[in-house]
Amino acid sequence: MNKKPVLALETSGSVCSASVYFSDDKFYSVNFQHRNIHAEKIYDAVDYVLKTAGIDIKDLFAIAVSSGPGSFTGLRIGMSAAKGLAFGASLPIIPAPTFEAIALQLSGILPDKTIFAIANKVNTDELYFSKFQINANNFIFVEDLQIISKDLLGEKVNDCMLFGNAAGLDKISAPAPEFVAKYALLNQQRLTTEFDYLEPNYLKDFVVPARHGKV
Repeated sequence: MNKKPVLALETSGSVCSASVYFSDDKFYSVNFQHRNIHAEKIYDAVDYVLKTAGIDIKDLFAIAVSSGPGSFTGLRIGMSAAKGLAFGASLPIIPAPTFEAIALQLSGILPDKTIFAIANKVNTDELYFSKFQINANNFIFVEDLQIISKDLLGEKVNDCMLFGNAAGLDKISAPAPEFVAKYALLNQQRLTTEFDYLEPNYLKDFVVPARHGKV
């Protein structure tokens, strides 16, 4: 682990959150639970955790950001904020795949060798889906991230534990920001300063619904 802390941003779901993470034993996090406030609150969240930690943004090692999949708008806001902050402070960014950060969070809760699935809504008919197994306080993929029909969820889960907001659940559907930071520190090979090429993993193209009679 790097001795300098990481600032993490998590905006992939309904919660807008940030964390200054030093270690598992020392981190400062804040969460705003309210729909459609990410753009309004993300910088307030950053300001709060930096002031609470008693550091300046230039004291950071890097900025970690939850990179998707998830809410199209939320991911764009989080990535744009990370780029702006990183550029202004001459810091690198480490993107953290959202489902992998959730899996890392669950690896500290579930028994070793537990198989579990994460399923979050894409729309009324489709789900983001992946399956993992706990492996010595970390995780391995059982099924890679994919989009599935909602009708296939039961077959894909196959009696393993299910997390996410699918099927009416809201059970760890996004990672806590400190686990976005921890994932970033464990995967520093993802570090980049090539911000122009850094985009969220939407996994599905965003289509604006056409209005009748208009293109």
